[in-house]
Amino acid sequence: MQLSNTHFRLIDGWQRGFPLDPAPYARIAFELGVPERNVFAMLDELDQGGVLSRVGVVVAPNTAGASTLAAMAVPPERLETVAHDVNAEPGVNHNYEREHRFNLWFVVTGRNRRSVDGTIARIGARTGLDVLDLPLRTAFHIDLGFPVANGNVAVPRPRANGATKAVNGRQPVSVTPEDMSILQALEDGLPVCPRPYAEIANRIGTTEDAVIAGLAGLLDSGVIKRLGLVVRHRELGYTANAMVVWDIADEKVAAVGERFASYPFVTLCYRRDRHRPHWPYNLFCMIHGRDRETVHAQIEQLRTCAEYPPMDVLFSLRRFKQCGARLSAA
Repeated sequence: MQLSNTHFRLIDGWQRGFPLDPAPYARIAFELGVPERNVFAMLDELDQGGVLSRVGVVVAPNTAGASTLAAMAVPPERLETVAHDVNAEPGVNHNYEREHRFNLWFVVTGRNRRSVDGTIARIGARTGLDVLDLPLRTAFHIDLGFPVANGNVAVPRPRANGATKAVNGRQPVSVTPEDMSILQALEDGLPVCPRPYAEIANRIGTTEDAVIAGLAGLLDSGVIKRLGLVVRHRELGYTANAMVVWDIADEKVAAVGERFASYPFVTLCYRRDRHRPHWPYNLFCMIHGRDRETVHAQIEQLRTCAEYPPMDVLFSLRRFKQCGARLSAA
């Protein structure tokens, strides 16, 4: 779709830091210098054009509910059928084809680990294929946003203070039943209406002030990584997207993960379990780029930094599903 300068200002300005105000869209309209109805119209245009996934929250993995990354080696002639079966599970919120023998990669979320295990078991039984379960152990950088500037896709902003600290270095976060109700009510996004927090409050039987205060607390504790526009990267020009996986010695993986996370072109970086003998890799990072040549050059920088460990590159080919995490999935 053709995006105006105001579209770009909206996208770049509110992928995070969305106003915790009773009338957030009116606040955004004031800052953009347009009527509130124009903001609603632009959000609808972005939605209809496939750019906008939702206005909502990105929840840190395993702070509320449970999640895992899973992969399958699907015979090419069955890929679309199996992807459809995977998508049918409400706990699956991301599902991508990647260039690899393990060619189908998806994220499973649920209210607890038992829910996640149930989803994986059903997918395995329905498809007759083995499922690699690769739970997250340490997150070095998870805050995926795609800033734009002057109508052109720009590289993600670098971290202000170097690498993000691993989440397992923090004290455990307590998520109350009230917090969980708010997060579950936001699974499909924040309503696009004059008083969206009041609408959420009506759904869950509380007050607008309580919803705003709850979201503020979840942001402060780190359960919510960001609140704002969640966009689809391909539609913004990020078409060369690689998941780069590394076999790093266990005693070195934390240091290497921190170094990788400091590179501004690394959009995600985390440690996951290996799954030997099928999957020897324990460090994952995403690079979202506009062309493969640039991405390969960036990967070479990481290889040099890590002193050339065993690794592999899995470029994304197709997106079968992208939506908010289903923390209510049983």
